[in-house]
Amino acid sequence: MHPADYTPVCTTELGEAAKRKDEFAKRNVKLCGFSCNDGNSHKGWIEDIKHVCKLESFDYPLFCDPKRENAVKLGILDESNKDAKGLPLTVRSVYILKPDHTVALMMTYPASTGRNFDEIIRVIDSLQLTADKALATPVNWKKGDDCIVNFPLTDAMADEKFGKNGYRIQDVPSERGKDIPKHYLRWAADPTAEEKKEAN
Repeated sequence: MHPADYTPVCTTELGEAAKRKDEFAKRNVKLCGFSCNDGNSHKGWIEDIKHVCKLESFDYPLFCDPKRENAVKLGILDESNKDAKGLPLTVRSVYILKPDHTVALMMTYPASTGRNFDEIIRVIDSLQLTADKALATPVNWKKGDDCIVNFPLTDAMADEKFGKNGYRIQDVPSERGKDIPKHYLRWAADPTAEEKKEAN
């Protein structure tokens, strides 16, 4: 692989992933990359990544798929964008898998736009929080911000789950003056923020 084939945006992204390895590890998340180039070509590219991103090491796996066989099976080829050989490029997506290896989230970026790792970490925090806490996270949520009580829970169920004073009901015009067993927007503190305080 000639250096001219190294992709500049991915160079910065792979380096950023390596820089944030500890952030992923403390969330028990394993990193891997997926490339349609062969393993030998990665050796030179990794040296560039380390240099550009000021890394001493690059130690998460990059899976190689030079014949694009796995990319075809996964359905991640973009027929509208082709490389110099006329082969379709892989879609530039981030996949976050659940422990059972099903896809929890997929974020797809155009070739001209680098991935946002703050957002990737934020999504992981949200997915881990909401997996077993009967909560959802609102727009622009960050770890420590208030969460939304899951909509399927009635107020009685929310009382049992969070305690009568464990959440607050959002005043909205559509619900005023009505006897409602399930208010649709209810706020609760992020329990992982409390757990973190207790741990410290």
